[in-house]
Amino acid sequence: MTDPSGDRFVALFADAPVGIALLDSTGGIVSANPALGTMLGVDPDAMTDTTFAGYVSSKADLAAFEALLSSQTDGEPPGPARLDTSLENAADGPVRTRLTLSTLPADEPGVSYPVVMVEDVNDLHLLHERLRHQNVHDSLTGLPNAANFHGKLESAMVDKSCTTVALVLFDIDGFRVINDGLGSEAGDKILHAVATSIRDAFSGRDETVARLTGDGFGVLLRGDFGAQYVIDRVEHALDRLAEPVYLDDIGVGISSSAGIVLCPPGSTSDVDMLRKAEVTLHRAKEAGRAKWMLFEPELDAEDRRRYRLAAGIAGGLERGEFELRYQPTVKLDGSQTVPVVNARLYWNHPTEGRLEYEDFIPLADVTGMTVRLGVWLLGEALGSYARWRAEAGEQLPDLCVRLPRRLAVDDDLVKIVRDQLAKHDVPSSALRLCADSATLVDPRGEVHDSLAVLGDLGVKLVLAVSAAADLDLIDRHQLPVGFVALNGRIIDELLDCPQTNTTGFEHLEHLVRSAKQLDVRIGAEGVRTDEQARALAELGVIAARGTFFRDPITADEMTELITVGAG
Repeated sequence: MTDPSGDRFVALFADAPVGIALLDSTGGIVSANPALGTMLGVDPDAMTDTTFAGYVSSKADLAAFEALLSSQTDGEPPGPARLDTSLENAADGPVRTRLTLSTLPADEPGVSYPVVMVEDVNDLHLLHERLRHQNVHDSLTGLPNAANFHGKLESAMVDKSCTTVALVLFDIDGFRVINDGLGSEAGDKILHAVATSIRDAFSGRDETVARLTGDGFGVLLRGDFGAQYVIDRVEHALDRLAEPVYLDDIGVGISSSAGIVLCPPGSTSDVDMLRKAEVTLHRAKEAGRAKWMLFEPELDAEDRRRYRLAAGIAGGLERGEFELRYQPTVKLDGSQTVPVVNARLYWNHPTEGRLEYEDFIPLADVTGMTVRLGVWLLGEALGSYARWRAEAGEQLPDLCVRLPRRLAVDDDLVKIVRDQLAKHDVPSSALRLCADSATLVDPRGEVHDSLAVLGDLGVKLVLAVSAAADLDLIDRHQLPVGFVALNGRIIDELLDCPQTNTTGFEHLEHLVRSAKQLDVRIGAEGVRTDEQARALAELGVIAARGTFFRDPITADEMTELITVGAG
């Protein structure tokens, strides 16, 4: 009588969608099913009397397979075992497969034979590899991405098989203008062209190029070289990047800045290496862009100090470390009349001491604290002015506040000023707001409209100038400027030695004449000597402030000064 279970096994063996090979105790193939023959491009019958190990394509996989086979044939079988390996297809080369190695009992009691079931996972493997590649590569440029690059940098910093590791960061200058002006599709083409240029410039065996940010790229170099070698390579790359990229017959000019760091492996961490490169790149962009800079420890120490200060501005404001002091502006007609008091912002830093306005306002721009700090400055100054009015009555000097540039170009400037005036019950006619020429040409916001509205409200506008060209902005933009203030730098340069610096003195004369033609009142700041004050008065400057007259004083001291003056 026929054994139905045997018939079912034969049918399953022949029709199974997975490859199956029955082996003897030595790993020889006793029988292979059609699916396995198709998978390996071999007639199943031809596989009889060959060894299964002969179809394993690599030595490492072969060793793993033989170890599994031994575990199945030595004594009591441990149960099914699995192995991912590549088997050799007769026509197409290696095929990625997943093997399941088990045993079947023989007719003789206590005897079993190995059986291998083979799944074709080649497509799954290719998909996995594609996904893995996408996970560590940038989809637009095909370069390694940031995670991939950081891993390579981390490995390079602990591998002492070479003497030097160099890290170069590139950043496209003004890429936002290109992207916004020409569209994202054009921006993508620019990025692809930049990636190609950098990759072609650094194509050595121990050189890795990656896209790290939207328009930022990194290059990792390993070898035995010095700084000049890397600088030469970077300059060559910057020259390539300066060549126009043509988009629909439009030659788009681009430039890039670069920060360079060189370190021996093991001398620092990958995180610190990257930080140094980022700081150096930032310094290159601040220096005018389209150039490279090499990391310098001395400059790095100063940068770290500045960034620590920047990070501490918010906390300093909360802890009351900022202070306003006030400096009177004195008429130069001999009357000693004080027409205006100027508010000056200081930071009483717990470790750095008293910091001047110029020391921290640029840092506030970096951390986005300028508007908040500027609103505090305006409110604190108007609060002091309100107390002076309560003590001395209505006959007071004006109050002049120099607006931080970021606040001056803020779209809410008019609302901020109106709210602070109303909060402290100070008339708008008592307030002078000072801005410099760079503020007037700042592309952010609607500074001209804001200043015009404030002028209509009665706020007086002051322009700080250092050259006659600054005065042209008043006419060009029809600004309601009533006062100009010559800054202290040109006072020092042009008045310290008027006998020898005749050209400079003539320039100052021309500047004062130009201001008079615009029918604005002319003041000066930074006056340190009686000679400077007399020379300015002879030129037609009507008022000045500086240490010659009085150092900046506290709000309470100014209250006493104003009260005495009113009396």
